[in-house]
Amino acid sequence: MAEHEFHLTAVWPGGRNSAGYIEAGNLKTKISIPSAMEGPNVGTNPDEMLLGAAATCYLITLAAMIERTKLPLNELSLESVGSVDVTRGIYTYKKITHRPTVSLKQEATESDYKKLRVLIIEAEKHCMISKAIKGNVEVDVEPVIS
Repeated sequence: MAEHEFHLTAVWPGGRNSAGYIEAGNLKTKISIPSAMEGPNVGTNPDEMLLGAAATCYLITLAAMIERTKLPLNELSLESVGSVDVTRGIYTYKKITHRPTVSLKQEATESDYKKLRVLIIEAEKHCMISKAIKGNVEVDVEPVIS
């Protein structure tokens, strides 16, 4: 069994409305609370980073599954939306919706499209970030297939 560790360092100079900095491997960015949550909106924020982690994990997982099944992929792109609920001043990350757009090459068969539809749903179940947030954040997939 292999185990991988990922390390992050963070600097935060003050109170709630400060702007800090994080570094984790190739990720090096300023961080703060977004303006929608009455923050200074400097750099990125935890909400965008959670969405980014979920979206990139889903996208890479789907791409790997498509490659393993040897589907004739033409193009793959993704739009993801994260929804945060604010009730009585409490912020709760409620839902992530992935909207993958996948097109297969002209030689794709009906069987290929059938496999693709299954993989689009299965990728969300196999993504390690989706597994990590399961039970806390709802994740939906709304594909566009061509």
